[in-house]
Amino acid sequence: MFFILSKTVAFLLLPSNFLILLGLAGLVLLATRFARAGRRLLVTSLVLLALAGFAPIGSALAHLLESRFPPWDASRGAPDGIIVLGGAILPRLSQDYGTPAVGSEAARIFAIGKLARDFPNARIVYSGGDNSLLGDAPEANFLHPLLDSIGVARTRVVLEMRSRNTEENAVFTKALVQPKPGERWLLVTSAQHMPRAVGCFRRIGFAVEAYPVAWHTRRALQLAPMEILSSGLVRLDNTVHEWIGLVSYWLTGRTSELLPGPITSR
Repeated sequence: MFFILSKTVAFLLLPSNFLILLGLAGLVLLATRFARAGRRLLVTSLVLLALAGFAPIGSALAHLLESRFPPWDASRGAPDGIIVLGGAILPRLSQDYGTPAVGSEAARIFAIGKLARDFPNARIVYSGGDNSLLGDAPEANFLHPLLDSIGVARTRVVLEMRSRNTEENAVFTKALVQPKPGERWLLVTSAQHMPRAVGCFRRIGFAVEAYPVAWHTRRALQLAPMEILSSGLVRLDNTVHEWIGLVSYWLTGRTSELLPGPITSR
């Protein structure tokens, strides 16, 4: 039930979807005795859409997430294992064209190549099942050709193919690798997704070190207006989606805290 609700409610709460629905409601009201209220809704929808697209709201919210964990410090030494979370491969397009198609999170795949070469003795797991509401092939089905292209042996990477969301990434991966006390495991995912991912792993007692990739904001916060309306809306929608995930996971006990960050030594 949580999986279905997370997909449907999040869709309705995304800023662009919500504001378009608001405008459509205003359009319908124009044909009724509430036409005045309808005009107000239409104007409000257009103004807020412009504000959401051009103002740097999405950048500010994304930067808050992406700056929670710094780049991984290689001086800590070789890890025992590496977990790469799915989200980079597009299963439907991959099926349509018979070749792996990747999206904006492709840096997760590139990280496999770098880490496999840097740490030849580390175990590597790719955790990515079917996260669609209507059902698709598991994302991990399409990883092997990508491994070939980056020079990583297919046998080097273990596939976890059951997970549909971040919580299941953590639960199923822990069951698969059965980490031993004292082992060090890297967690690779996009910087924006890292707080929620780390929170899920911490909640089940799987200590991981954050290895963020795929940043979408500058290291120093930039608050310049967006140049393209659609780009601003996409960034805001993606960021709000992640914040909705953070809040819902925290309220339902799926993460250890609302906004996880690095553990500071005392």
